[in-house]
Amino acid sequence: MSLKPLADRVVVKPLESDEQTVGSIIIPDTAKEKPMQGEVIAVGPGKMSDSGKIVAMEVKVGDKVLYGKYSGTEVSVANEDYLIMRESDIFAII
Repeated sequence: MSLKPLADRVVVKPLESDEQTVGSIIIPDTAKEKPMQGEVIAVGPGKMSDSGKIVAMEVKVGDKVLYGKYSGTEVSVANEDYLIMRESDIFAII
């Protein structure tokens, strides 16, 4: 991957949501909600503290995470969609 996030930023690949509901109703793309979970693809080195030390990141590459519905910035690299967000936008590691 050619994306290398800076500071406390994380690159996340959103996980695809199911296209059918329990009742086998197919939901069109325009009606789908954005997925709120994904896989961490890359992490930055960490945030600089006031004392000048780098605070290590809690998430690592390969973690499955939950994040806010409108978190991050959407980018497309090599026909793949990713989100770049701060580590603080991540709610939990699954």
